[in-house]
Amino acid sequence: MEKHWWQEVVVYQIYPRSFKDSNGDGIGDIAGMTEKLDYLEKLGIGAIWLSPVYQSPNDDNGYDISDYEAILDEFGTMEEMEHFIAEAGKRNIKIVMDLVVNHTSDEHAWFVEAKKGKDNPYRDYYVWADPAEDGGVPNGLGSAFSGPAWEWDEKSGQYYLHLFSKKQPDLNWQNEQMRRDIYAMMNRWIAKGIGGFRMDVIDLIGKIPEEGITGNGPHLHEFLQEMHRETFGAHDLLTVGETWGATPEIAKLYSAPERNELSMVFQFEHIGLDQQLDGEKWDLQPMRVAELKRILAKWQTELGHDGWNSLFWNNHDLPRMLSRWGNDGVHRIESAKMLAILLHMLKGTPYIYQGEEIGMTNTPIADIAEARDIETLNMHRERLAKGYSEADILASINAKGRDNARRPMQWDASLHGGFTAGTPWIGANENYATINAEAALADPDSIFYTYQKLIRLRKENPIVVWGDFELVDTVDEVISYYREYAGERWLVVTNFSDAAQPFSVDDEIVEVIIHNYGMALSDLKDLQLLPWQAFVVKVTA
Repeated sequence: MEKHWWQEVVVYQIYPRSFKDSNGDGIGDIAGMTEKLDYLEKLGIGAIWLSPVYQSPNDDNGYDISDYEAILDEFGTMEEMEHFIAEAGKRNIKIVMDLVVNHTSDEHAWFVEAKKGKDNPYRDYYVWADPAEDGGVPNGLGSAFSGPAWEWDEKSGQYYLHLFSKKQPDLNWQNEQMRRDIYAMMNRWIAKGIGGFRMDVIDLIGKIPEEGITGNGPHLHEFLQEMHRETFGAHDLLTVGETWGATPEIAKLYSAPERNELSMVFQFEHIGLDQQLDGEKWDLQPMRVAELKRILAKWQTELGHDGWNSLFWNNHDLPRMLSRWGNDGVHRIESAKMLAILLHMLKGTPYIYQGEEIGMTNTPIADIAEARDIETLNMHRERLAKGYSEADILASINAKGRDNARRPMQWDASLHGGFTAGTPWIGANENYATINAEAALADPDSIFYTYQKLIRLRKENPIVVWGDFELVDTVDEVISYYREYAGERWLVVTNFSDAAQPFSVDDEIVEVIIHNYGMALSDLKDLQLLPWQAFVVKVTA
């Protein structure tokens, strides 16, 4: 497999609205991100995945784009964006743009034109359908944000498709001219010196709505190969697809190098483990570590050399893993470090979501008035109507709601965690007085320095990037594996629980690489692992 820079770096995701506000309007901005590049350089990351900063009415926090080549005023200007790309480049950090091309905003110029009539040249840039025989929606496709995926357009007497909000009409990828316009836009961003694209719900662009097909449609890979050929294929860029339904076999179709599609995909098989089998994401069940272990090992072994893993616990759509599956109370520091060590020692490209590196936690709400996210607000309204209790609804929101990840980044102990001098667009978690970047940087034993060391280990040891993976047979709550490369062998051991757990192997320790408890390790036979303990040791090969 040809080697690429994006296999050797760690990527940091910035959610711009909540990262750093430079002008006191309560909304994070590009100037604020530029101001914090030295902090990210100190952490050691090699790329930033930037959630959308494009022009948008913000119905879905920027994932409804009205102009792909303009910057949303509250974030700044294109000049500031170009300056940010250049300043990041000086620190050997590449900027990966969020590419949202399954849909646009209904305020995008293309859709404004498309609504003018059936004979408008832009009409076919979107998906339209006549009413069903009974005059209702064309078929039973549902929106991810609740309700049907079809919206009536009175003027033309047709419905348009929106797999998300009704303000996010779906693009028609069967239209060649539309595809050409998308590729031209991508090439103009590439010319600005970006490091690649994260592709929002890219598995939906092959949809055939009249047949009820949304994900993994028959022409999906054809479109991605064309995109590769017409845009990023000539450059060494990081391209990662958001693919909710991917299996290892499907992931290989996207990321096997000879197929000329993407660098890697985000797969979400592990993310659904605390969701009831036939339920929605809000229907909670306890996560079983044995099942998590099985899924992580499956993706490590089955993808093999035919693709590349992306490794993540968190992003802007997910609650904070430290609160979700770790222990954000008495063992916050140990469990945050354990989660970091477990993930960053796997084979693949790790992603850090802003605040993860300082152990930020979920932010429970006591009243729906505190919520901002469209998905959460829709769910609250729907479940109340179905007779769920307010307490049960809030419990689900506090466990799984997207606002948890979107609270302001906690920089210091000053008001609003130093995020803004104004009133933040969404309230900060009140624990910013103790959990913040300034405190983390001042404490040599902080979570931040564990992440920094993991990134450094990756840069200095090819085994972390290229080593083979082998799972160790342990009790359910312990996840342990070997990495092996060029005659070197490392053992990773993590206790994914609040209780002490037994662990034993016959290997001889050559060197302790990293650990999350200040303890000497002399023997691996008949150990009692402490709650959330994690360590990596070099052993005799």
